[in-house]
Amino acid sequence: MKKILIIEDDQSLCTELSTLLENSGYNPIILKDFQNVKEEIKKNLPDLILLDINIPYTNGELLLQEIRKEWNMPIIMVTSRNNELDEVLSISYGADDYITKPYNPTILLLRIGAIFKRIEKTSIIEKYKELNINMQKGIISKGNQEITLTKNEMIIFNYLLTHQNKIVTRDELMTDLWNNNEYINDNALTVNISRLRSKLRDIGYKDMIETRKGQGYILT
Repeated sequence: MKKILIIEDDQSLCTELSTLLENSGYNPIILKDFQNVKEEIKKNLPDLILLDINIPYTNGELLLQEIRKEWNMPIIMVTSRNNELDEVLSISYGADDYITKPYNPTILLLRIGAIFKRIEKTSIIEKYKELNINMQKGIISKGNQEITLTKNEMIIFNYLLTHQNKIVTRDELMTDLWNNNEYINDNALTVNISRLRSKLRDIGYKDMIETRKGQGYILT
């Protein structure tokens, strides 16, 4: 059963959404702690998030940016403001869809269903050596061991994977990250590669990403 996290501070709307989703075969989860949203996401790992723009302690669009730094799950922005700029910003920040209140429940369910159908078509499990790689979920597994990558780590690993047996320069990785709307600097790239190596080491692949001095990196 697909888990859908509702990030909305209007309790009556939360109840309405929860009932709608439950009756449609989903497992709705209502966010309670608005001061620790990322911790709640990490704990529940929902398949989709319904995110209101106007929420306590932060702005939904800013939270969207923060979520996208770590997770790839689809996000639908829900707002009472019929503002074209909000829609443009939400999509540019990584939202998968945008719907305004009052919304038609049938339309919302159709949009949720369309996103899940699209994911099912693209969430192919790739294999590399003994690893199973789920690009959509950002999960790499080996037997009963499993690591979860952030969005940036997954973009880097995917680029190295699709250029196997070829040295990839830092500039290439930076360009690929920018093409995926991830604007990081050179130091941040170094940090992400270090973390990716550490996670791969945890499942027995100590030297999978090899540094070629003055050239770049290669997946071994």
